Amino acid sequence: MRVDIWSDVVCPWCYVGKRRFETALAMLPKRGDIEDIEVVHRSFQLNPAAPVGETSSRREMLRSKYGLTPAQVEAMDARMQETAAVDGLEFHLGAEGRTGNTAHAHALVHLAGERGVQDAVVERLFRAYFTEQRSVFDDESLVALAAEAGLDADEARRVLRDGTYAAAVRADGDAARALGATGVPFFVVDNRYGVSGAQPVEVFVKTLMRAKSPKG
Repeated sequence: MRVDIWSDVVCPWCYVGKRRFETALAMLPKRGDIEDIEVVHRSFQLNPAAPVGETSSRREMLRSKYGLTPAQVEAMDARMQETAAVDGLEFHLGAEGRTGNTAHAHALVHLAGERGVQDAVVERLFRAYFTEQRSVFDDESLVALAAEAGLDADEARRVLRDGTYAAAVRADGDAARALGATGVPFFVVDNRYGVSGAQPVEVFVKTLMRAKSPKG
């Protein structure tokens, strides 16, 4: 059984959703139920219009996008950090946080899929951005993070330079929108069941069990 997960590496709910999904996998009744599930991470850019390689204030972006005051954004970040902590994640969403175009980060996720280390690279990028405040926009920072997760640094650098997976990143976004996804995280289980958002663990468990049931 295959599970496709659309996400963006700068989306806090995507990291929370990933962890809740993983918790659900661990709760499946038989070990074999976990081993025969293939997880494929797919690309979805929240801000594809942002210039590649440039960054801007994350909090200013949130203020502009949602019409919030600085105090409201600060409070929203605090709530997000508390939510993440419940799921075992350490978020640091300070005023110094940056945001930008994630096309190159997604390109490395595609490369990682071909090299068998996709989940490790996705996890590394999430942790770098939300816990360590490392850049997921600068190419050299991305290459270093990818290498830490198991990719060859020279190959990762070459992929970014040549735009090898640019079309694949765009195609993933198009596929998500064709399925009706307007945001992320977005999960498709067994090409039959969709789960939108970072739903509670129980929702993921029920969906996975339903997909694995002979009656489906």
